[in-house]
Amino acid sequence: MPILPIDTGRYGSPEIRSVFEEETRFQKMLDVEAALVWARAQVGDMPREAAEEIERHASTKIVTVLRIHEIEKVTDHEIMALVDALAEVSGKSGAYVHLGATSADILDTALALQMKEGLDIISRKLDKLEEVLLGLTGRYRDTLMIGRTHAQHALPMTLGLKFAVWLREISRHIERLHQCRERVLAGKMSGAIGTMAGLGKNARQIQDLVMKRLGLRAAEVTSQIVQRDRYAELICLFAMVAGSLDKFATEVRNLQRPEIDELAEPFEVGRQVGSSAMPQKKNPWRSENISSLAKIERSLVGPALESIVTWHERDLSQSASERFVIPEAFILIDHMLNSMTRILTGLQVNERRIQENLMRYKDPMMSESVMIALVGKGMPRQEAHRLLQQIVFESQDKKKNFGEVLAQNATISKYLAKQDVEAALDPKSYVGASRELVDAAVQKTVTERQARGLPG
Repeated sequence: MPILPIDTGRYGSPEIRSVFEEETRFQKMLDVEAALVWARAQVGDMPREAAEEIERHASTKIVTVLRIHEIEKVTDHEIMALVDALAEVSGKSGAYVHLGATSADILDTALALQMKEGLDIISRKLDKLEEVLLGLTGRYRDTLMIGRTHAQHALPMTLGLKFAVWLREISRHIERLHQCRERVLAGKMSGAIGTMAGLGKNARQIQDLVMKRLGLRAAEVTSQIVQRDRYAELICLFAMVAGSLDKFATEVRNLQRPEIDELAEPFEVGRQVGSSAMPQKKNPWRSENISSLAKIERSLVGPALESIVTWHERDLSQSASERFVIPEAFILIDHMLNSMTRILTGLQVNERRIQENLMRYKDPMMSESVMIALVGKGMPRQEAHRLLQQIVFESQDKKKNFGEVLAQNATISKYLAKQDVEAALDPKSYVGASRELVDAAVQKTVTERQARGLPG
């Protein structure tokens, strides 16, 4: 009976969950056992006919999950149960199953096969999210809006610039993932403490053949296990991706508030329900869900880092925790990427409200622009800053328009003509290099995507 929401299918796509299902895990182990006997046959360490017989039976359709569990109840050892199950269906050839290997050779190499499939899925979804952000960045390149810092109005910017920041963040994660794949996707066939003694004089050749057949890199040197700094790096990277997705989701949630109403999640009117009690609600629940799951994703970093530490050449202190950490990390990041892509694909951009908010609050927001204009006319920068702060606060206290108070100030008038003040208060004139920065971000992303064989 399902217990956790991952078990029920609530989180993660069917394709990512299938990678980490128990039957898939056992099949990967059988694939490694089959590759081992094949490699040993290639170097003449065992009869080819025996290897072929074992390979034919190395399938969960024959070596069933049920049978493995039955044997494990006796052996109290998972890998030995799998080995016995494969040996018993392979006849006399079964004598060669697992010869020269240790449990970690099978477990770690099978895990690398699972992670390889999982990373292919995650990579595709990061590419898709990048594509969606690329479109949003270009579409809203020139859309003026309020920029905010500390949740306060700061300066005018473009919505395209906001999306460009997100775009490049995802692009960097894609680059990081590409760089760490080779370190993460490493298998081993080096025996009980890493010396390869059990595989004899052809040990290094056997390991190379096994990894080539499985499409993995061979870890250059190991103890009994593949060192866990590799896995910790990946989990840390997933936590960083989760942090970015959480950041994007938080921004959508903030800008969806009715008093701002500039961005909103897609909402299917007539079908979707926001609240069971309040019919008017359009809750940003997908964004909130991302923020919620990001907490779990980030929490997995601790156990992953702790797993780097082992006694001597190996212990089991990382084994149980990894059975939770690695599948969870993949499944949750997959779910968050799907959700964010869905949100941004159907993102509701209220350009009318963006413009209304900008024009309503533009005058005090342009105080830096006025300060720059004053400095250009000869007023010392600090003096201009103090004067404008005084005028802003005065206009707010007296509930007067900042532009009007500004125009009535004698000191301002000595430096700036009416048209100078009006020009300094125009948001369109104070977005700096926003458009050039957006264009550069788009071009860099397009170039990188083309290098990865993707359309720009």
